[in-house]
Amino acid sequence: IHFIELCSPQIGASLFASNIGSVHFVGIAGTGAASGIAIGGFEWNALFAIVILGWIFVPIYIRAGIITMPEYLKKRFGGQRICIYLSLLSLVLYVFTKISADIFSGAIFIQQAFGLNIYLAVIALLAITALYTVTGGLAAVIYTDTLQTFIMLIGSFILMGFAFNEVKGYENFEKLYMQAIPSITGNISANCYEPRPDSFHLFRDPVTGDLPWPGLVFGLTIQCIWYFCTDQVIVQRCLSAKSLSHVKGGCILCGYLKILPMFLMVFPGMISRILYTDVVACVDPDECEKHCGTRVGCSNIAYPKLVVELMPKGLRGLMLSVMLASLMSSLTSIFNSASTLFTMDIYTRIRRSASEKELMIAGRVFILALIGVSIAWIPVVQAAQSGQLFVYTQSITSYLAPPVAAVFLLAIFCKRVNETGAFYGLIIGLCMGLSRMITEFIYGTGSCAIPSNCPTIICGVHYLYFGLILFVISGIVMLAVSLMTKPIDDKHVSF
Repeated sequence: IHFIELCSPQIGASLFASNIGSVHFVGIAGTGAASGIAIGGFEWNALFAIVILGWIFVPIYIRAGIITMPEYLKKRFGGQRICIYLSLLSLVLYVFTKISADIFSGAIFIQQAFGLNIYLAVIALLAITALYTVTGGLAAVIYTDTLQTFIMLIGSFILMGFAFNEVKGYENFEKLYMQAIPSITGNISANCYEPRPDSFHLFRDPVTGDLPWPGLVFGLTIQCIWYFCTDQVIVQRCLSAKSLSHVKGGCILCGYLKILPMFLMVFPGMISRILYTDVVACVDPDECEKHCGTRVGCSNIAYPKLVVELMPKGLRGLMLSVMLASLMSSLTSIFNSASTLFTMDIYTRIRRSASEKELMIAGRVFILALIGVSIAWIPVVQAAQSGQLFVYTQSITSYLAPPVAAVFLLAIFCKRVNETGAFYGLIIGLCMGLSRMITEFIYGTGSCAIPSNCPTIICGVHYLYFGLILFVISGIVMLAVSLMTKPIDDKHVSF
């Protein structure tokens, strides 16, 4: 009783459901199929960030009396440019890493399950989701998230049981995975299609590993702090809680739930490679294009393939509801938060005398524009990062988010950092990140079978290492410029 009184299940479930979307079911399972269990470390690393959110960041946000993250930076540093910068960057990240990725992952599942035209099905689903979001508001999203979390967990547990039953237990699962080699390999190197020797290692070689352990421990922590402690979608859930005790209890509940993706997504994805090796683990570009429409790999279809081929007909509808629930949950959260950012931090600066009705209309029109741009971006997502959706979203985050994490951490723990230092640190970090991201888009990330021609001096550094370097350089610039300029007024650090 004491725990229930302190903890708000709605907050914890909404945090989990807002974070875990169809991109996780498709992306994490796909990367698990391609390279093993290390991708599960992304979810376990988030445990610490969620605790930091509830015990350090949210109390400061509540004391500052803010609604959006850009508003906090405005109060902390003064001025307008950092607030506008963060609002615009958040909206760009929504398009590149959230909306387009969620749409694409939902499209993969719909295509595998029904064979329907992807874009027509997605547009219809988005129309329903957008209508629900703009009419129900944040309260409706949070309460629905609670129900959808239970649906996702029940359906995923059932599928996991069917999957392990097919491979006759965990020990046999390990042996069969290491033997899951496609029959059509052409003249491609064995390193491209044989399971990695370290597939069942969470911490991998710092130089040759596809997810090196220093990057997983340190570089990924920076991304998690940005996402869970400073991102509007997540923080907005905590700010809607009745009390700080509800926030902390919700964060604890969400932390426990974040243990599950390793078992509910990564392992089933790896089992899908065992059962459907020639499809999920295809390496020949022509074969891959035949199976999933892209030449860089088909690991993204691992989870949908498992659902369609393995589960009995009566349970496929449940799993379809799981995927659609996760997709709608993520999209409703993003649409609501993006609308809030746009109307409160951007549109009101253009139209200072805008009425409440005008702001509501502007927010709805903006959601439609976001959807259009995100759909247009789907072909880029499809061909990026060797066809691994989750790796794509994490790499883009590593190029753009670390300076934001640096400015929030310094804003909280270093009073000497002023607006000038924070702004120039953000701009220099943005230029560095964009140089890497744009270069990758120009040359393409390629795959093991079709390597990219991106210059090694730019693309040779692992994206998790790059994020760590970007964080350090941005922080140093912020501190150096702040120390060389006038200290900030006490009113900005005394709330």
